[in-house]
Amino acid sequence: MTPPIRVLVVEDEPLTAEAHSAYVGRLEGFVLAGTVRTGQNALRILTEQAAAGTPIDLVLMDMNLPDLHGLDVSRRIRSAGLATDIIAITAVRELQAVRGAIAAGVVQYLIKPFTYATFAKKLVSYRDFRQQLEASSSVTTQTDLDQAFASLRSPTDVPRPKGLADDTLHRVTDHLKAQRSPVSASEVTEALGMSRVTARRYLEFLADSGPVLRAPRFGTPGRPENEYSWRR
Repeated sequence: MTPPIRVLVVEDEPLTAEAHSAYVGRLEGFVLAGTVRTGQNALRILTEQAAAGTPIDLVLMDMNLPDLHGLDVSRRIRSAGLATDIIAITAVRELQAVRGAIAAGVVQYLIKPFTYATFAKKLVSYRDFRQQLEASSSVTTQTDLDQAFASLRSPTDVPRPKGLADDTLHRVTDHLKAQRSPVSASEVTEALGMSRVTARRYLEFLADSGPVLRAPRFGTPGRPENEYSWRR
């Protein structure tokens, strides 16, 4: 039986760290090895666990830590020869930052805010990547490598939540396709005559599964909300 993937959560915001830890606990094939709030503590735990013969397999690395930048921590991990993979978790979207993460050995990139479905999709892809490599012989072929990296980069289908009806999904989809500008759940509610909770469920599913873009809407009174648009 394949041992579970040991995960270290590196996140300075307590509620976010708690959420990511809970997400890890819900995924088959993963186990939470610890949670730390600083880059220095991350390096210490990684070194101690490797020396004890229980290395950390995967680090969920927040990029904005109070003592070190996540990229700096990632580079130090590589310089120390620690054999752990890194998934960057950040709100930064600039191409230069993404390139820096790749250069530092980051295997996946999760942009905040994200849902559990998006989180799960990335980690399942990573798990498939590891399983592909571990299933290969010690002499890896080009085909083996191609298949493994395809698992890492290819999106994993998001299962449709229970209670989503095909006809309602088609109505929401058709409405989004017809809009020239992004719409909120409240606007979909008014246009299609459904509850806001229902509209948001369908919009979130479409955003998690790929065909819809989701972004925060700024400058509106009241509680913040997202807006959604069909990918052209």
